[in-house]
Amino acid sequence: MNDKVVLNLEYPIKCSPRVLFNRLSTASGLSEWFADDVRVSKNVYTFVWDGSEQKAELVSKKDLSHVKFKWLDEENAFFEFRLNVEELTGDLALIITDCVDEDEQEGVSELWESQVNVLKQLLGI
Repeated sequence: MNDKVVLNLEYPIKCSPRVLFNRLSTASGLSEWFADDVRVSKNVYTFVWDGSEQKAELVSKKDLSHVKFKWLDEENAFFEFRLNVEELTGDLALIITDCVDEDEQEGVSELWESQVNVLKQLLGI
């Protein structure tokens, strides 16, 4: 079994926190950029990629602040989206925290980069 490491990635996003948070916290928003399809039943989100499904439980959500999911098929595996607004400038950053196998850090970073680029295109930035 590989050791898990916590990966923190930060992306500046030039849009309103409300618009961004909607894309991170709703099934319709997530299905626009994160997965091919997203279904929700109670607090369990089913993410679909290329026909395969992965389920995650929504464990924490605070409006305009963060959304955290725990993968149901992996122990101690989670991912989180956090919004950070710089006090002085008002600049908005999306901070993604992902718990990954140590040997998959580079590939996972590249995947997030690709997904965030789709998100930015969607937001028109």
